[in-house]
Amino acid sequence: MLFELEIENFFSIRDKQVVDLRVAANAPDLPGRFAPIWPGSAERASKVIAIFGPNASGKSTVLRALSFITWFVRDSFQLVPNSRLPYERFNSNDTLDAPTRLSISFAGLSDLEDATSEGCRYTYSVEIGGLRDQPQHIRWEALHFWPSPSRRKVRLFERDRDGKVSAASAFGLTGFRQALEKVLRPNVSVISTLAQLKHPFATKLWEAANSVSTNILIERAEGLEDLMVRHYADNPKLVETLNREIERIDLGIRGMRMEHGPSGPIALFMHEGHDGPMPLILESHGTRLFLRLYPFLINALETGGMAVIDELDTAIHPLVLPEILRWFHDPDRNPHNAQLWMTCHNASLLEELVKEEVLFCIKSQTGRTEVYALQDVQAVRRDENHYRKYLGGAYGALPHIG
Repeated sequence: MLFELEIENFFSIRDKQVVDLRVAANAPDLPGRFAPIWPGSAERASKVIAIFGPNASGKSTVLRALSFITWFVRDSFQLVPNSRLPYERFNSNDTLDAPTRLSISFAGLSDLEDATSEGCRYTYSVEIGGLRDQPQHIRWEALHFWPSPSRRKVRLFERDRDGKVSAASAFGLTGFRQALEKVLRPNVSVISTLAQLKHPFATKLWEAANSVSTNILIERAEGLEDLMVRHYADNPKLVETLNREIERIDLGIRGMRMEHGPSGPIALFMHEGHDGPMPLILESHGTRLFLRLYPFLINALETGGMAVIDELDTAIHPLVLPEILRWFHDPDRNPHNAQLWMTCHNASLLEELVKEEVLFCIKSQTGRTEVYALQDVQAVRRDENHYRKYLGGAYGALPHIG
């Protein structure tokens, strides 16, 4: 489970913003809302994180940071040498040459060689530098962990601005160091590189990154609907699960089936009151968006990963969206404590959320995004109507009209 995110000099975020999902120790144990950050931990974090705020306030930037870290750990080895990394720094003269810093804290094993060991905190951090019109390079990259509450943090590996990687014996770099020095590029992560070399622990981290599903496109992709149809065609069980959910959320569709067409698989839909199937192109925009997002949600629930969804409420009817949130609150549907990170504009959703599940974004007059949690707003009572309070301006993060 991911429970802390730090972002600095990344798109509209200029100054360091810290998103800490840990719940106060005196917060009631609301059924399904929170989970221990690792099994047996006294600290808990939210399983649903909803980000509200005006248009262009930086909500998507928070999700973009998560998506970028995932991409960097998992896929950056595929990047063409000397090409730019897929992100932008804050657009001001004093930051275009300044480094970008990103960091995440998440749960992992306290004993790297014992899969039955208790969990502990891991923190992965990266600092990216480079002049504004030149390819970026990694100035610093590190992974630390705290083996137990009574011990200090341990550096598993650290990469300096010269590209030299030092590692603790627990990380197991022996036997990989020479190959790593040959293939590690200035704009590629150590983890992504070592995963290509079949390094055991790096491969585990790479696999964990694969459990993050997001609709934030790091690299431009064409033919998304064709890719979606092929994904359903390659996963018949996903089609079966979808058809059960379609009946529950009532899209007016009785089911979807896959057939082979002249150019590949095609999706056909059976509707109430229609005598024959309809092709995907005749389905509504909202239905097509839901079909595209559904695999992300299911992948997270099945793997205990994360679904990072921008503007989920644009694809889902406001009466159906709470049902999807309940998938993540339900221990039977979400046995591995998967997380849903989402941005949304539909303020009525605040009636379905508790204060620990809500983040707000605002943008200052200088264009800088600030991120804060509802649970950190002073004097917010658990039983108050968050929807009315938000629209009344009590929490801030409202658009200014007129």
